[in-house]
Amino acid sequence: MTRRDVIELGLAVVLVAAAAAAHFAAANPVLTFVVAAVAIAVLARLVGGATEQLGSRLGSSAAGMIQSALGNLPELFIALFALNQGLIEVVQSALVGSVIANGVLVLGIAFVAGGLKHGTQTFDSPRARMIATLTVVAASILAVPTLAHAVHTSAAAHEKTLSLICAGVLLALFLLTLPGLLAGGEAATPESSRWTLGTTILVLGGSGAGAAFVSDWFVTALKPATETLGMSEAFAGLVVVAIAGNAVENVVGVQLALKNRPDFAISVIINSALQVALLLTPVIVFASLFFATNLTLVFPSLLAISLLLAAWISAVVVYDGESTWEEGAILVGFYVVVAASFWWGA
Repeated sequence: MTRRDVIELGLAVVLVAAAAAAHFAAANPVLTFVVAAVAIAVLARLVGGATEQLGSRLGSSAAGMIQSALGNLPELFIALFALNQGLIEVVQSALVGSVIANGVLVLGIAFVAGGLKHGTQTFDSPRARMIATLTVVAASILAVPTLAHAVHTSAAAHEKTLSLICAGVLLALFLLTLPGLLAGGEAATPESSRWTLGTTILVLGGSGAGAAFVSDWFVTALKPATETLGMSEAFAGLVVVAIAGNAVENVVGVQLALKNRPDFAISVIINSALQVALLLTPVIVFASLFFATNLTLVFPSLLAISLLLAAWISAVVVYDGESTWEEGAILVGFYVVVAASFWWGA
């Protein structure tokens, strides 16, 4: 490891300790919020470096899948904590927001960054089409209970059962498509293998666990801030919690696009959105059976419609296997409109 790597590791440890001290000492919520946010950003950069090391050994697809799983740990902790508090709207908004933020905002920023620096970037089109198709299918399944409720079908009276069926299908799709998602990817690059495998795994695991705890403290401090700002729970979940919980992918995806590694960038960014839709959301639906408040997939109508539109637009953009900064700007613009529509509530 280089001297810079050691410094970043030390800084991450100090910031996590500071966030813990602020949280457990019941410090000013704004102070806790700022310290936790900075800690998450540093942890995200740390995971970014470790993921590149892993990518040189396993290929971009497998490394992207592992990184996405670690990056989604904060959302799991946040969702379970919020369920325990009965904050269903925050959980629903955060889960849908994670899919939209990764599939639209982060992907758009990565396309803008990579396009401005390298021009038109190309990536593995067959793999991109599979990911895009899975994203649209997952979004459609997640939206079905909401649509059944909105149009008052007979299934509306059985929203809990229908949600469990949809969750089961999503988990089955995840398991069936996992081999395809892990196959392929970029070839190894010798220049990226300066860490030992043991060090890489240790840094990835430690950073992912640290991000999970710090994100929990971040959200705890966030609630007083949202009340002060007049921000709705839906906006807090859709935008603030989703972006904070996906800080890892936010940084890593853009870094990889800037380094002209679009296949790896898309693997990290879109795999995270897919894992939230295909794995994390159904797991939380089943886990909620053990809580006083059960989570169903009957979302506010605007939330479900935004999810469907986001999946469709991102699929259209990636289906040709090329990306430009103009396409990235389109994605970012769409995300801004969706986010603004939830400021006053769902």
